[in-house]
Amino acid sequence: MPPLARSDRSVLGRWWWTVDRWILAALVGIMGFGILLIQASTPAVAVKHGWSNLYFVERHLAMLLPSVAVIFAISLMSPQRVRGLAALLLAIFLPLLIATPFIGTEIKGAMRWIHIPGFSIQPSEFVKPLFAVTAAWLFTRQCERRGFPALSVNVLLYVLIVVFLLMQPDIGMAFLVSAIWFGQFFLAGLPIALVGIGGAAGVGCLVIAYYTFPHFTARMDKFLSHTGDTYQVDRALSAFANGGLFGTGPGQGTVKMSIPDAHADFVFAVAGEELGLLWCLLLIGLFAFVVLRGLVRLRRENSLFIVLAVSGLLVEFGLQAVINLASTMRLMPAKGMTLPFISYGGSSLFALAIGMGMLLALTRKRFGLNEED
Repeated sequence: MPPLARSDRSVLGRWWWTVDRWILAALVGIMGFGILLIQASTPAVAVKHGWSNLYFVERHLAMLLPSVAVIFAISLMSPQRVRGLAALLLAIFLPLLIATPFIGTEIKGAMRWIHIPGFSIQPSEFVKPLFAVTAAWLFTRQCERRGFPALSVNVLLYVLIVVFLLMQPDIGMAFLVSAIWFGQFFLAGLPIALVGIGGAAGVGCLVIAYYTFPHFTARMDKFLSHTGDTYQVDRALSAFANGGLFGTGPGQGTVKMSIPDAHADFVFAVAGEELGLLWCLLLIGLFAFVVLRGLVRLRRENSLFIVLAVSGLLVEFGLQAVINLASTMRLMPAKGMTLPFISYGGSSLFALAIGMGMLLALTRKRFGLNEED
């Protein structure tokens, strides 16, 4: 009998026949692209710092392997345990987010990192998926009217997170968290009139941010006028032109030699030059597939909590990818946001692993079992 036959009632056997293997395969494909692009984009940066050519590759693999373990472990959980885990971890990372503007290390004019001996952590990366699941539970409790002021707590958490993101400042992350939260609010029954008010308020906040945060003003001005220091974006666009349809081949590109963030925010430029348009379209297709497949799995879902939580996680994953890709191709102002499972970065990698593990857990087949209560 095959070790994972349908009759296998072990934990691994039940997981294999209930998890969405298509989403899992797409995530593995994205991770494969990530390994390839980290290997292609990091030697120049490593040599510049006096490290070995494979320094970043080894570190990426050292972080990726436990991240895969995190995805697997969380994907085994029931919706109830996913909800509890999200609340527990949010109780840990939210205080770290609040502390970041006061004890964080300033990098490029922003304080988003807390340095701990041996490593650094970006709390906002972890808050995103944890808040998405916790907010989904609070919206569900409000809709069920169980005598708990869930909406008030939800609004308080949202305001608290956004305020301390703006204090760093990290306007892009605040926008992403807002998109997740308002999207869930809409699905939970937000009146259409308030949707319009929320949209107008969002535009108003962008105008206020333009006149309040100098770095945001500079980025908007550079994007709208195409003047000033646009070196990285210009080099990224030339990389796509050099790559053409089929690319120059892995390791054969030159843009990574001249873009400081080629292994992080601008890793897609390396993909454009070395892999070419066709492989880039395949990578974009994998991101789109995860989002669309996740939405398809919700068509027959009766649990409001699962619908809201999965929707929030998919908005986070998809919109983060769109922001990174659009920034690289000068379709929007430059924003320091990683490309999921592709860009180098430990906080981003582990936070995405938590989010995707929760996504796989919540989209598993439950055969009518009411596990979410």
